[in-house]
Amino acid sequence: MQIKTEQHWSTPKGMLPNSRFPLLLHRNAVPGGGEDAVQAHLRSNGWYNNWRYPGIYTYHHFHSTTHECLGCARGWMEVVVFGEDGISLHIAAGDIIVLPAGVSHCMTGNSDDIQMVGGYPEGRDWDNVQQAFLTEDTRRQAAKRIMMLPIPARDPATGQPMHHWIDAPSSVDADLNNHRDSLDDDSDHQ
Repeated sequence: MQIKTEQHWSTPKGMLPNSRFPLLLHRNAVPGGGEDAVQAHLRSNGWYNNWRYPGIYTYHHFHSTTHECLGCARGWMEVVVFGEDGISLHIAAGDIIVLPAGVSHCMTGNSDDIQMVGGYPEGRDWDNVQQAFLTEDTRRQAAKRIMMLPIPARDPATGQPMHHWIDAPSSVDADLNNHRDSLDDDSDHQ
């Protein structure tokens, strides 16, 4: 069975930066899953600093210091992305989800045997920005860090250049100039 890739798009929403890059969901990227197989697959494509965990956090959060990939090694989970009222995705063994920095995600359901393997491009270290505790200042700081991150060299599922992100609209073409400019606007804090 071949990998089938889904793209899910977002824009800044309220306090959430989300991303101009699409979230990628690669179905059947590692046929059958397996912890060792998923981790080896991620590492072979340059995504390190790996962890193994029974799912992901059950609160809405995002990362501002790196992009993230989540490989399902066993079982299944439901994850809500793009904020509390975002979309729900079903992730099953063998799937790999690629989350651009700034995209909120939260596990909302799972099988008893769920096991995920995470990774970050070139082994970057990650922070944990919880949606519930965002302030205007932390939102601005996080959004600025996110905009400075490079596109990873290779997709963690396919090993190919990340054409889905390379070909994504620029900040200007995605009509994000006002959002970008607002990050330096301190008039509402004085």
